[in-house]
Amino acid sequence: MKFQFKTIIAALAITFACASCSNDDDDATNTITGEGSLKLEFDNVYHDADLAFNTPYLNSNGETVKISKAKYIVSNIVLTKTDGSTYTVPKSQSYFIIDESTAASTLLTLPNIPAGNYTKISFGIGVDQEQFNLGATGQGDFLAQAQEAGMMWSWSAGYKFVALEGTFTSATVTTDTTFMLHTGQTGTDYNYKEVTLNLPESALVRTTITPQIHMMVDLSQLPDGINKINFAEGAMVMGGGKLALVTANIADMFEVHHVHND
Repeated sequence: MKFQFKTIIAALAITFACASCSNDDDDATNTITGEGSLKLEFDNVYHDADLAFNTPYLNSNGETVKISKAKYIVSNIVLTKTDGSTYTVPKSQSYFIIDESTAASTLLTLPNIPAGNYTKISFGIGVDQEQFNLGATGQGDFLAQAQEAGMMWSWSAGYKFVALEGTFTSATVTTDTTFMLHTGQTGTDYNYKEVTLNLPESALVRTTITPQIHMMVDLSQLPDGINKINFAEGAMVMGGGKLALVTANIADMFEVHHVHND
């Protein structure tokens, strides 16, 4: 009787394992066809807390910050399947402004994605130099969107890739003082940054399934990541050596928390 029970359990385990393998191998055997949609959710936080405007957050350098603006440009989205093949979202559909003050902007829907099992996502923060070099007329509708959102310095100066603003206090600055942290092109430094993330489980794009990739975006990493930015030493971070340090911090802002396949 014990032998029969163990045999049944083993058979069930093999069945589940084969089903799982079948899902992962579908791409290789070309059994998945058609197109579907994919959703990307950008859930902004500050350290371990949900981001809320005008709420005090303590940085590791002892500065307390209150955020009043948080915007960044997401671009050039590339999806990788289990078999290593990739799908690149067309450039004309691949520039977005994530704005914490506008909830709808934090959830993107990408249409016409080839059906498949996706295990990795890559994207840029900012507008790549190749696109910028097309000139104002080559930007399509996105230039007007960026201007309306305040994500341009000017056309000649280019886009703001990230805009984090608010106030801070510290041991030496005891009254709320404005800070602005903007990334973008400065001189010969373009400061565009690419991010690549592995998914904890495959995003199963189907004609009948629209997966949602839920990313946590820790905006504290901009001033308080591997490179520490002290606003008391300069509250307007828009160029110079500090901007390169902020740009280097961007890669650690993003983490895929989970994937919904329903």
